[in-house]
Amino acid sequence: MRSHITTARLSSLPETLRLNLREARFGLGWSQAELGRRVGLPQMHISGIESGKIVPRYNTLLDLVRVLGYDLVMVPRELVPAVQSLIRDRRNPEKSRDADDGEEPLYSTDEF
Repeated sequence: MRSHITTARLSSLPETLRLNLREARFGLGWSQAELGRRVGLPQMHISGIESGKIVPRYNTLLDLVRVLGYDLVMVPRELVPAVQSLIRDRRNPEKSRDADDGEEPLYSTDEF
């Protein structure tokens, strides 16, 4: 039976994802060797993933993002802009607050 879905093997992870992995690693103050130790991969493999020379298997990618404190989720395409906005606000909380009225966004996680 023929499928209408064609499979495509990525030649590398998308640049944004690679940069986000690297940024998360830097944020934790970890070297590539430390990240590799935590997920059971050699430093050279982490380097290859970050540089785009190696495309990790799904399980490896999931291990990487989870050990870095993140997760992979499926988001309906029409909601991607809203999710990206939430992420931007989380990364830059001082820019997301309106200093004039002092209101917090509904999705704020800050304690009162």
